[in-house]
Amino acid sequence: MRVFKILIAPRFFGFVNEIKGNKAHRKIKSLILIIAGIMLWLALFLLFYRLLIYFSSQELIGYILAKRVLGMVILMLFSILIFSNIITALSNLYLSRDLELCHSSPATIIEIFFSRSFYTLMDSTWMPVIFGAPVLMAYGLVYHAGINYYLNVLNVFIPLILISASLGIMFVMILVRFLPAQRAGNIVMFISIILIIMLYLLFRFLRPEKLVNPEVFTSIAQYLTELKTPDSRYLPSYWATSLLWASLIKSQTSHIFNHLLLWSTALSMIIINTWLAGYIYFDGFSKSLESRRRSSSGKKILETIVSVITKPLAPNNKSLISKEAYTFFRDNTQWTQLLLLAALIIVYLYNFSVLPLEKSPIKSIYLQNALSFLNIGMAGFVISALSVRFVFPSISSEGKAFWIILSSPLSLKRFLWCKFFAYLIPLAIISEILIVYSNYLLRVSGFMMILSSTTIFFMVFGIVALGVGLGSIYPNFEHENIANIATSYGGFIYMVASFIFIAITVVVEAGPVYSILKARFKGESISDLQLIWIVCSFIFVILFTILTVKKSMSAGMKAITNYEG
Repeated sequence: MRVFKILIAPRFFGFVNEIKGNKAHRKIKSLILIIAGIMLWLALFLLFYRLLIYFSSQELIGYILAKRVLGMVILMLFSILIFSNIITALSNLYLSRDLELCHSSPATIIEIFFSRSFYTLMDSTWMPVIFGAPVLMAYGLVYHAGINYYLNVLNVFIPLILISASLGIMFVMILVRFLPAQRAGNIVMFISIILIIMLYLLFRFLRPEKLVNPEVFTSIAQYLTELKTPDSRYLPSYWATSLLWASLIKSQTSHIFNHLLLWSTALSMIIINTWLAGYIYFDGFSKSLESRRRSSSGKKILETIVSVITKPLAPNNKSLISKEAYTFFRDNTQWTQLLLLAALIIVYLYNFSVLPLEKSPIKSIYLQNALSFLNIGMAGFVISALSVRFVFPSISSEGKAFWIILSSPLSLKRFLWCKFFAYLIPLAIISEILIVYSNYLLRVSGFMMILSSTTIFFMVFGIVALGVGLGSIYPNFEHENIANIATSYGGFIYMVASFIFIAITVVVEAGPVYSILKARFKGESISDLQLIWIVCSFIFVILFTILTVKKSMSAGMKAITNYEG
């Protein structure tokens, strides 16, 4: 036990020292992030509180719906915990920089394994638990639960967390036993993304909104049968749901068996993992030290595509954009997210194809064009979400080799503008696909098709420029995982700035677009004063976009020039 405390102590001391050593600007950043987290926490609480209040007012189906939602939430939290533990276990158990020092110490393999498992448990659990708490609190308040319910929450979630952590760690140990840790990391990331995409698409295509619309069912019996679809009794999430629901409704039935199932499963999983670690953990760690082999499959195809695209460019620009493409596709954690992008586009367009416009009390022609205009903002937000993941970290992705750029004869201005155009073209294509096809599904007028396509095209310039500029202002060249850059303080600032840019663009265009559509539908002519207002509004949008691009790139240029590391 004493050795275990020594092994986990550096993490606690580092955390305390970071809090004590924070400068004023870092404390302000931390305060902003804490406030944003509290606001999100409160938003989740209010959303579920209002939802449960509505369910409780429905005499026949409210009880069933509330229980189904609780089961879905716990199953989702359990799944997220398993995925999170898989990702963090790989890093903590096999890829951390201080592992060689730990294994050269007098500590035993089991002691090192338990300390790293503890790190994994802490790193993976805090976020799902914090953001799952408002849901459970909303249930407690709506159903006037007593102290037994809140004690039961702890009694249920402690073994549930232990089971998810054990499953994640076990999966990683078995995988790394047969594959080097670097390749196992790629496979884990790929499997996780595939599973997330499948669950996301399955959930959307099942159209869960039909459960709140009984009209789609031929009888009330069919509707209730749909709601009462049974859960798997062999899942720990089912045992947890049964225990919490019994506490909420103050059931007199004994659920001691579910308690025993949860705790016995958690303890047995810990014992199995301990036994398994004694046999295969060190062998897996030894394999993780092997040099990484790169596969040449697909290399020629990528080189051919890049050479064709960059052929018209000047040699310097061609080299930079080629390097960007090669860097992107060599990192499996980057290019595999294109699968998520494809799923996002499919579901985004599918939502438009199932809109019940014919049932709306508003005339379809008005509603179609109104939705088309609002779609500009929604598509802009989608492009911002992609940009914060790919464009904003692009400067930081240079890593410790950034000094090569600084010491080369290449100007930083050319470097930043090549980054800009490398991401502008693919994002512009994606944005046009989203807008044009969704407008086609909405069957909008020609005017709205041209307006929305043109607006989103110019909007992408500003979104990408903000990503490159703020990425230069908030670089992190010493990152261990490029995915963490998007969730940093700079990523938060970028999302706020891009949302403001999109909102201003949409608001400025809203008035003129309304005037034009109103005149077209009523067969009226536009007055000279309205025409001047319309022209000035569109000119303002163009100038605002140009100003955003110029200021963002110049601010990024200034920050990266003065960067001292």
